[in-house]
Amino acid sequence: MSDKNLIPPSPDAAAYARTNEANAVEIFDRDEPLDLFSEWLADARKKELNDPNAMALATVDAEGFPDVRMVLLKDVDQGGFVFYTNLGSAKGQQLAAHSGAALCFHWKSLRRQVRVRGAVEPVDAAEADAYFASRARDSRIGAWASTQSRPLESRFALEKAVAREAARFGLGEVPRPDHWSGFRLRPTAIEFWRDRPFRLHDRLVFTRSDLTSPWTSARLYP
Repeated sequence: MSDKNLIPPSPDAAAYARTNEANAVEIFDRDEPLDLFSEWLADARKKELNDPNAMALATVDAEGFPDVRMVLLKDVDQGGFVFYTNLGSAKGQQLAAHSGAALCFHWKSLRRQVRVRGAVEPVDAAEADAYFASRARDSRIGAWASTQSRPLESRFALEKAVAREAARFGLGEVPRPDHWSGFRLRPTAIEFWRDRPFRLHDRLVFTRSDLTSPWTSARLYP
C-alpha cells in the first residue's frame, strides 16, 4: 500500500464530498420554480455565513452597457423578488428607463447558484412604507442623508449630513423619503445550478412567455 493511501482527505475535500452526496439525494426537479427557490434560500439561511439573501443585480444604462452590483433580497413570493434602493441611484434611474433586469444568487457553501431574468416594476407605497418602518432607525436616517451614487466630497460631508438629519427628526418618527422605495422583479426565466463532480453540473431552467403563462422546464448541458 502506498503512503498516499494513508493520507486522510483534507477537511475541504471531505466537506466537498458530503455536499455532493447531499445534492445527489436531494430532489432537484420541481414543477414550480419559486417554491424550489424558497427551499434553496431556506437552506442557504442555515449554512451561509454572511448574507444568504445577497444577490447580484444587473441593469442596463442609457448607452446600453450592463451594470451589476450586489444588493439584498428583502422578500420573495409568487409575485417575484423584492429589493429596495434610492430611486435616484444609478440602478434606480436605469430601472426607470429600462425595466428588464437580471439577478444571480451564489451560495458558495452549498455550491449552488440561481439566475433570474424578468421585468421590474415598483412596489406600491404601502409595501415600501411597511418595509422602511422595519429598518433600524440609523438606516432610516441614512436614507435621508445619502444622495446615493452622487459624488461625495469627503466622509466628513456624509457624517455631517447624517447628523443634520438625526437632529431634524430628533426623537420623532423617521418617515420614508419619496426618493426611497422598492422594486419587484417578476421572473420569466429562472435557472437552478448545482455543482456536481468533474464539472458535470446540474442545470434546470424554467421559462414562461409572460406572467400569465405556465412555467415549462428543461435540463441544460453543463
